[in-house]
Amino acid sequence: MTIREIQPSDSQAVATLIRSVMTAYDCVGEGYSIHDAEVEDMYAAYNQPKAVYYVLVDKHKILGGAGIAPLQGGRPDICELRKMYYYPEARGKGLGSKMLDLLLQEARNKGYKQCYLETVDRMAAANKLYAKYGFEKLSAQQGQTGHSGCDSYYVKQL
Repeated sequence: MTIREIQPSDSQAVATLIRSVMTAYDCVGEGYSIHDAEVEDMYAAYNQPKAVYYVLVDKHKILGGAGIAPLQGGRPDICELRKMYYYPEARGKGLGSKMLDLLLQEARNKGYKQCYLETVDRMAAANKLYAKYGFEKLSAQQGQTGHSGCDSYYVKQL
């Protein structure tokens, strides 16, 4: 398996990944990122200087992905970890850690001082990973993401 930057031809597969995983965790309806306009064309959404999206690929099949971008409505030195999702066959193999290592380094390289993220408590493995990486749990949302369905918020000093 390899991790590489998203390419234009990956957008449909990444949209399918996001919708599949979010649906499996019952993260559907108003207030969840499954409805973000960027899901339709992730390559275009992350093809900007202060953003990047990576995909996990095995034999030309996308099994996961994650990215960083500026936190909407936040300070310019805060990025948001966005849309980190994996199909079940890619979980539990340390690939989330590899992706997170890469993205946190990218965030530092792009001049960010903090990395923020939103998730849901029922994504237990993800919450455990964020705690392991030193993300501190917050009591409220930051920025203006529009993700009112989320119930867990974290920030990490970079």
